Amino acid sequence: MPGSRRSQRQRAVAELRAQGRYGPELRDVLPAFVGLAFAVAGPVALLVWLHHALGIGGLVLGVALLAAATVVGLRWRRAAVRRRGGIYTPAELAVLDEHGLVAAAERMLGRDGWHVIAMPDEGRPRLYARDRGGRQLDVGFRPADEAVDEDVPTGPAPLREAGRPGVDNLIRVVVSRGSYSRADVLWASRQGGVHLVDGRQLQQWAAGESLDGLGLPG
Repeated sequence: MPGSRRSQRQRAVAELRAQGRYGPELRDVLPAFVGLAFAVAGPVALLVWLHHALGIGGLVLGVALLAAATVVGLRWRRAAVRRRGGIYTPAELAVLDEHGLVAAAERMLGRDGWHVIAMPDEGRPRLYARDRGGRQLDVGFRPADEAVDEDVPTGPAPLREAGRPGVDNLIRVVVSRGSYSRADVLWASRQGGVHLVDGRQLQQWAAGESLDGLGLPG
């Protein structure tokens, strides 16, 4: 009989787990409990040590340090959540490397309602995106310090690689933290469907403005 009861309970638990109605096991929640214990015990141990070592002054110092650490931690967490939501400050944009800028643009597109796919092309970072209205973006990137050849008639790299040959119905966007030369602007205007985003517009986009608000073709 005990064996039968045990097997019945095991079957009942298995059914509840299959339905997603059985709560987590100890092994699932133990790491979280251990982390919580350390998070509570660590500051308490620090305060006790400071009190024994320095008296009331040490206790006051410990409380002040913990308060300052809490404020810094909350600010860091809010900034991280903001960046994950596709909002960046000019200072944060300035320290991004090429891969960081691509990741930021992907988040900003997602923030604006675009479905984004990263598809590097021959070593160059590239994003493809589609919105609910069916518009498609082909987003390329040019480093701010990339040299510009004013004599190149087909447009400075990577502007001439902004869209793959034979791909139609794409709005081509090129993003740079720097500025574009007159040759860049003239080349883009001759192509049709090429939208240049310079450093100033990039900051506006990162601050919450949409690409449509920056003049993206409809």
